[in-house]
Amino acid sequence: MSVKGKLQGLVVGLCLAGSGACSGLEIEGVWQQGATLVGRVAPQAQVSFAGRRLRTTEQGHFVVGLDRDAAPEAVIRVHSQTGAVAEHRFAVKQRQYNIQRIEGVPKKTVNPPSEALARIRREAALAREARRQDLPRQDFLQGFIWPLQGPVTGVYGSQRYYNGEPRRPHYGVDVAAPTGTPVRAPAAGKVTLAYDDMFFSGGTLILDHGHGLSSTFIHLSKILVESGQEISQGQAIAEVGATGRATGPHLDWRMNWFEFRVDPQLLVGDMPGPD
Repeated sequence: MSVKGKLQGLVVGLCLAGSGACSGLEIEGVWQQGATLVGRVAPQAQVSFAGRRLRTTEQGHFVVGLDRDAAPEAVIRVHSQTGAVAEHRFAVKQRQYNIQRIEGVPKKTVNPPSEALARIRREAALAREARRQDLPRQDFLQGFIWPLQGPVTGVYGSQRYYNGEPRRPHYGVDVAAPTGTPVRAPAAGKVTLAYDDMFFSGGTLILDHGHGLSSTFIHLSKILVESGQEISQGQAIAEVGATGRATGPHLDWRMNWFEFRVDPQLLVGDMPGPD
């Protein structure tokens, strides 16, 4: 079922005592670290969250995302046409994350040489710019599917150790598959970045689903689409690889709401079993 269908009269999440009634605000999703939630307000109302005035559709739909380490309380403000502001406070479930130790990673991608730093900064800037976009697309309303099926070998939020050295947490979900396995779009969108060989992430593809929500696919062996291309859900967009900082072929699927890194698995649930 699409998000539009689910949102009819649905409010999920806890409004804290003293915040007032949640009338005029509908939220689909569970308030927890890493979550992506879709809301709806009255048409023409405006919404702000995390210091940002949000884009809304003509029907009042909007998106919010919670980072890995989101605080225990989230606040959504709804601004009516009359100038009144309703403040809604939600309790955010705190999560416990795994520790993952990965050995056999090429030394140069764990401790990059100084001559690679300029390249790394340039590529990081390209990815940030792609994720910064706030397109009026509404692809996120159709819901999401797994981009491929296979064993899940890494999950969102894990604290990672490469060759015994602590590094940043893992922000995606890893799915093991042979090199060349097709990767399919989890939802429709527009390609905002297609880059064959980034230092850390290798073949990298970013697909924008609208309102700041985007998917990133990394370690790809081949990219089948071009920047600016319109993509439909289920369309083959790339092939699995082991490029960049990887020890074997797999897909690393990540999602962002602007600069906030969200958990893709919360949108698709458990991996389907074999047919």
